[in-house]
Amino acid sequence: MAAAAGAFEFNAIEGGTLDLDDWIGQPVLVVNTASLCKFTPQYDGLQALFDQYRDAGLVVLAVPSDDFQQELDVAEEVKEFCEINFDLDLPMTDITHVRGQEAHPFYKWVAQTEGFTPSWNFNKILLAPDGTIAATFGSRIEPQSQAITGRIEAMIAD
Repeated sequence: MAAAAGAFEFNAIEGGTLDLDDWIGQPVLVVNTASLCKFTPQYDGLQALFDQYRDAGLVVLAVPSDDFQQELDVAEEVKEFCEINFDLDLPMTDITHVRGQEAHPFYKWVAQTEGFTPSWNFNKILLAPDGTIAATFGSRIEPQSQAITGRIEAMIAD
């Protein structure tokens, strides 16, 4: 069995940390995001997905990244941008590297475990309740697509 994602912590956008261990037992969709990308409107879908399944345990974690030079300069600007434009209340990390040598350990683990590295903003990694990687999705897969919701529904039905 592959290692589980629970061993990873992110710096939270509002300060403090977000520990994936806190969400073991729940499905988690981790999405590398950016404020100035053509896929940025997917924030609406991410929030809708979170709203639809949060009571069943789904966590949607937004991971702002400037690895593709499409993120605002400071975390406070990102947080404000997301609150004003998308009314986001899903958990969000500080601006984080998702690829290359400086990638966050979670993303290095995903690359090593699954061979998946975000190729652009709004790539998605679905973690099963046991912390293993259930699926990965590219930018073009919408958050509320059947490919994603079908897997989430199967996880929360168990």
